[in-house]
Amino acid sequence: MASIKPSVPKGTRDFSPAEMAKRNFIFDTIKSVFRKYGYQQIETPSMENLSTLTGKYGDEGDKLIFKILDSGDYISKIKRKISPVESIINGLISRNIRLSNLPENDADFEYYNNLVKELLHIKEKWNNKEIALEQLISQLNLDLDKDFVVSTEELGFESKELTPEISEKALRYDLTVPFARYVVQHQNEITFPFKRFQVQPVWRADRPQKGRYREFYQCDADVVGSASLLNEAEFIMIYDEALSLLGLKDFSIKINNRKILSGIAQVIDKNDSIIDMTVAIDKLDKIGFDGVVKELLERGFTQADIDHIKPIILLEGTNDEKLASLRAALQNSEIGLKGCEEIETVFSYVAACKPLTAKLELDITLARGLNYYTGAIFEVKTNEVAMGSIGGGGRYDDLTGMFGLKGLTGAGISFGADRIYDVLEELNLFPQSAEQSTQVLICCFDEQGEKYGLPLLQNLRSQNINAELYPAGAKIKKQMEYANNKQIPYTVLIGSDEMQSGLLTFKNMESGEQEKLSADDILSRLRQ
Repeated sequence: MASIKPSVPKGTRDFSPAEMAKRNFIFDTIKSVFRKYGYQQIETPSMENLSTLTGKYGDEGDKLIFKILDSGDYISKIKRKISPVESIINGLISRNIRLSNLPENDADFEYYNNLVKELLHIKEKWNNKEIALEQLISQLNLDLDKDFVVSTEELGFESKELTPEISEKALRYDLTVPFARYVVQHQNEITFPFKRFQVQPVWRADRPQKGRYREFYQCDADVVGSASLLNEAEFIMIYDEALSLLGLKDFSIKINNRKILSGIAQVIDKNDSIIDMTVAIDKLDKIGFDGVVKELLERGFTQADIDHIKPIILLEGTNDEKLASLRAALQNSEIGLKGCEEIETVFSYVAACKPLTAKLELDITLARGLNYYTGAIFEVKTNEVAMGSIGGGGRYDDLTGMFGLKGLTGAGISFGADRIYDVLEELNLFPQSAEQSTQVLICCFDEQGEKYGLPLLQNLRSQNINAELYPAGAKIKKQMEYANNKQIPYTVLIGSDEMQSGLLTFKNMESGEQEKLSADDILSRLRQ
């Protein structure tokens, strides 16, 4: 068999044991917080029906869906349909080669010789898929051979059958649409409000580049069937607790409300231009206020419009001061004041819960997929390293309406696990335990030591201590190298002296300190 160069598809990755240990540390930490707040884990299939996914992400999103080719008998049928076409072409070629077997001075020689060349050319284009069936038939029915007429009916199938739908399934694009499908499909089994979380991979046929992959994990939590703003407050507390447990000490949770943005557009009579407005002001931290003004003018806003919303865009002060300014600016917008009221309610809930670390900030320039959200909008950023958002989400109405279950409101958030990994790595925040798979290695000088160590090995494992026994036959130096390479913190050496005395050599691999301890004392030490 030919040698194959090992590789993975572009935009995908392998994860080493060390990387998996760190990733699981992130996932396990976040999952533990989700569960503490009453969220239950579900999983949905890696692939969904194509009809479930298409039309949910916009035209650009639909282009990034990985479609799955139908397999089995269907492909065989296509091959059976194509093969008669090839047979007919081959038959024509053979027939006309025979007819062209004439003296060069014969009047028909040049005709048949050119006919064979043309048929060979048509066959090449068909095999290279450069022409469709209709074009093939059209070319064969030209004056190449007046005695031969071919039709799709003679071939036993219609030409349109050559290009049927060949995909009915696709890889999951995100976790939100499959979740909506799940809720509708299982609505009679679900207790509402339904609080669920998912940690699963998704796939997008995007152009791979640094920090962007075709296969990556999403870590989502959503609640559906409840309009209570307590859910928004709990999402803030989930972010606060989970990121604090992961070791982050300086991060901000930014919050805005779609209703406030709608109110701003309403007071300047630009309801139809809310997307243009928010796209521009969302770039404030990148292009500055002058850049925002230039973009607004290019999008049809007047200088009077800009003067009216300038104080809103450049809001400063505490959250309470920002809310007071917004209330004054939006006093003629009922929907805008409703948004302010919702933000104020969320702040009051959070104040009662007393966050651990997070800085909660009202940010009027935050938009996050404006068409998708209908209420609160979240974004989380670390202030310790240069990094984009490490989380986000918001309130949405009618999540399940696309599948026929109308009026079910919901809210959700997502953790950017890959970005969080990069942050923890840069700040050296992964605990040593996250990189260790084995706590103690039993090293033996010979087979007698191996037999002696087996009961100790099983005793350690029965006490939920991760332990290994290195098979007899290798030199102790090699066994120690194994422990160092796997970052195993402790080793137990068993030789003839240890077996006679019952006191085993217990070594701290980091400090190099060694002690003679009984098996029971070793167990007690490892439990500490």
